[in-house]
Amino acid sequence: MSGFDTRWLDLREKADHAARDAGLLEKATAHADAGGQTVSVVDLGCGTGSTIRAFLPASTRWQWHLVDNDTRLLAEAASRHNGNVHLTCIQADLSDPSLALFSQARLVTASALFDLVSASFLQRLVTSLEKPGCGLYTALNYDGHCIWEHAHEADARIVTAFNAHQRRDKGFGPALGPVAEGVLRDILQTAGFRVCVAKSPWRLGACEAELQRQFISGLATAAAETGLLDQALVEDWRSYRLDHADSACEVGHWDMFALR
Repeated sequence: MSGFDTRWLDLREKADHAARDAGLLEKATAHADAGGQTVSVVDLGCGTGSTIRAFLPASTRWQWHLVDNDTRLLAEAASRHNGNVHLTCIQADLSDPSLALFSQARLVTASALFDLVSASFLQRLVTSLEKPGCGLYTALNYDGHCIWEHAHEADARIVTAFNAHQRRDKGFGPALGPVAEGVLRDILQTAGFRVCVAKSPWRLGACEAELQRQFISGLATAAAETGLLDQALVEDWRSYRLDHADSACEVGHWDMFALR
């Protein structure tokens, strides 16, 4: 899995924080704080450390282990939290993380990651959460739904093609894309976890026009790469959507907290 651009991560962070389900974030916070004086939190695919910032101010009380395969992003995360958070940066292959990472964890977190992974990855991850009292909190996983204020005749076809692209291998095996929620819930429940799920959609408007432009361009490019649509149709859709990037748009996501 290749690294994400820092500009894209920064652009989406405000929308991400607004979208996270407050109730599940509160549950995860309370669980971590109940762990005593030294609480270990493992954040998979940490990027620039957005999950730390989502948990503020509680996150300053915990020991964070930030895991990513991109050393550039790890360095950026460390620099942004130098002195205000206890953290350790771990460069590792996210597709096959060491079981030792989770041996002392009170909480394992991941943001905008589990729609990119395979069922086998999720099975291995859940099997790794053997420490009594270890919880799993994941947020902002894409659910396959995009709705725009101003309709275009190709909206449904573009989203369908994009969702097909989301099922391609992203470095973890065949990606689950929009069906990841149900697969992870079933794996967790089979393993004896109690699971809470909530929707966390982006609700974008004029203030997020640049984020919309970046999202629209990426969506159109991915849809075109599938070969399912005529290129002229994709470009017409892209042009229309970019012209209306300051209007309302909703992009579906889901959050989950699980505890055994």
